[in-house]
Amino acid sequence: MVSNVNDMLAVNIAGIKMKTPVMTASGTFGFGLEYSDFVDLNQVGAIVVKGTTLAPKAGNSGRRMAETPAGMLNSIGLENPGVEEFIHTIMPRLAKYDVPVIVNISGNTVEEYGQLAARLDKTGVAGLEVNISCPNVKQGGIAFGTCPDSAAQVVREVKAKTTLPVIAKLSPNVTDIALMAKAVEAAGADAISLINTLLGMAIDIHTWRPVLGNIVGGFSGPAVKPVALRMVWQAANAVKVPVIGMGGIMTAADAVEFMLAGASAVAVGTANFVNPYAAVEVAGGIRDYLTERGLNQVSQLVGKVNCG
Repeated sequence: MVSNVNDMLAVNIAGIKMKTPVMTASGTFGFGLEYSDFVDLNQVGAIVVKGTTLAPKAGNSGRRMAETPAGMLNSIGLENPGVEEFIHTIMPRLAKYDVPVIVNISGNTVEEYGQLAARLDKTGVAGLEVNISCPNVKQGGIAFGTCPDSAAQVVREVKAKTTLPVIAKLSPNVTDIALMAKAVEAAGADAISLINTLLGMAIDIHTWRPVLGNIVGGFSGPAVKPVALRMVWQAANAVKVPVIGMGGIMTAADAVEFMLAGASAVAVGTANFVNPYAAVEVAGGIRDYLTERGLNQVSQLVGKVNCG
């Protein structure tokens, strides 16, 4: 029996202890500090910071974001100040908050992923999310995440270079998500997160040109939720490590669906652009849902969808 109502939402994902199961998805919440004037970061389950690379990246040129009727397209291209700036300037400011910080890492080569993992070890971060699924860069990212062997190779390299929990972030742009999940689990991933964005495109009918400077981009938001939910269910049934579900979560009801499908935690992404308080409000809604149903721990929802 849980003695404290606040403990109802507590989860432990591969050794990362969180006060709530609701994280912020990488690339949608900056480094967290950008939201600190609006949101008490201490109330977020975990902050997954922007995709971070060895060297600073300027990102893609041209228009990089576009709204769609039920979501958004982006082609940011992993713009970030580089790992050294993160370690020396950003992480010390984040460390003042009582919230786990997970760094999403991306490299052009397998070796770069390993170098990032080694550099971030013992810097105060709580875990690493290995981005093998970004659709918006020409090298790395999704190039590793659409082949089970190369995805496993990256995870093995990262595991060899860090003592931190390693979360493999999977792409939906594959034919068999269960196969990908099994591959990274066998390579040593401590948890799996999914989904990253779907590949999408928008065309300006006045100019007859693609809206995004990168022509295609990552599609996210409410429209992708059924796809994400299906993939989380398939992955959770294929592996034993915890699954973190994301993709179009806008409300607590959305989050509950993901947990019933098998997610042990969830991440809010596109909703942050609409409502900076989304992650905190979703957590509060999950607590209300548990109370209404007489449940005392959020883990009682995980994988309980009845498909019989």
